[in-house]
Amino acid sequence: MTQKEKIPVVSKKVIIPFILITSLFGLWGFANAVTDPMVQAFKKVLELSNSQAAWVQMAFYGGYFCMALPAALFVRKYSYKVGVLIGLALYAGGALLFYPAAITEQFWFFCLGLYVLTFGLAFLETTANPYILAMGDPRTATQRLNLAQAFNPVGLILGLLVAQQFVLQRLQSDDIENYAALEEAKKVMIRTADLMVIRNPYVILGLVILVVFVLILLSKMPQKKGDGITESLSDTFKGLSKNLNYILGVFSQVLYVGAQIMCWTFIYQYAEAIGMSSDIAANYQFIAFILFFVGRAIGTYLLRFIASGKLLMIYAALAILASIGTIFIEGPVGLYCLVSITLFMSIMFPTIYGIALEGMGEEESKIGAAGLVMAIVGGALMPKFQGMLIDLGGYGVNDIQIMGVSEVNFSFILPLLCFLFIAFYGFKVNKQKRAFIQ
Repeated sequence: MTQKEKIPVVSKKVIIPFILITSLFGLWGFANAVTDPMVQAFKKVLELSNSQAAWVQMAFYGGYFCMALPAALFVRKYSYKVGVLIGLALYAGGALLFYPAAITEQFWFFCLGLYVLTFGLAFLETTANPYILAMGDPRTATQRLNLAQAFNPVGLILGLLVAQQFVLQRLQSDDIENYAALEEAKKVMIRTADLMVIRNPYVILGLVILVVFVLILLSKMPQKKGDGITESLSDTFKGLSKNLNYILGVFSQVLYVGAQIMCWTFIYQYAEAIGMSSDIAANYQFIAFILFFVGRAIGTYLLRFIASGKLLMIYAALAILASIGTIFIEGPVGLYCLVSITLFMSIMFPTIYGIALEGMGEEESKIGAAGLVMAIVGGALMPKFQGMLIDLGGYGVNDIQIMGVSEVNFSFILPLLCFLFIAFYGFKVNKQKRAFIQ
């Protein structure tokens, strides 16, 4: 135990690159938080169904799926720094596409901007996560990644504040009780103004990312260049396909990201069902992000004493209980349960990530990391399914009752099922480690 305590999570010789790479975690957290409320915003402004509005998340997280493997192959051959620069360039380019999208007022154009933006995020995440894992002793790798990921909620909080203060509170369509019944000329004026409001934070974000791009370009951040092909891709894929721990980890990550985005995106629809406006609902999402930060900080500390698989199982079990409360308790208390789920989700992404890549070599982990980043596609698919559940009775959020609760409450059965599998994965990993030690 004494020997374990002496192992530094981050050694002094890599502290500068650790800080530089860790700063990227806040950048994609910001993009996540700004985008989640846009589902509700586009639904109001463009008069979309819940399922149609969920295309925002489909575009956002679909970009991860499409670009993660190409990004990993690129980073495998070239330097980490070049991968980061390409990621930042795509991130900025996608954000700046919101300017022409607002002029055309076409929903698909906004989705295209988000799609390109997440090409950049896929590059950043595929580069940053395995790099953080490699910055020190393998025994502290999962704890180190949790520490770096603790800065992700900082970006989430800032992104939500921007969405709340500069978007949701300024949408004219959200202030009108029966926006759909207005005269077409009046709706056109309001729609044009509201789409400009949605556009502004993304355009400003794109300009900020360009500044970060220049700073990284000019910095002398130590980089390790890929050695080319040390092992054929076919051999790497075969090895990964036979690694049950990795396969289950990727599936767990698909479900986790899906559950996370469902709980964050549809908090607005849940609030709408109890008569709460979007800007007030954003306060509850803000509290959720604070809990996300606190939960990850606590989890990072607990990983010093509790095995990662066991802690994952405990957090997932608590998320299951909170999900049950979200489904079957209607009103404000149910909303509190929904907010509390975020506390228990907090350690899941980095912990699953670290467990799934545990024991891999550097080259194998780069390709393995791509699979885990592609798993973010769960954030594209699962909200779409939840939107379809909410639309069962119509475009409202409480048109019908299912199992004695409104359709929006019942839709949170999807996150519940996700957490059940994640709890199983944590249990399985913990059982294997105990058997290995014995």
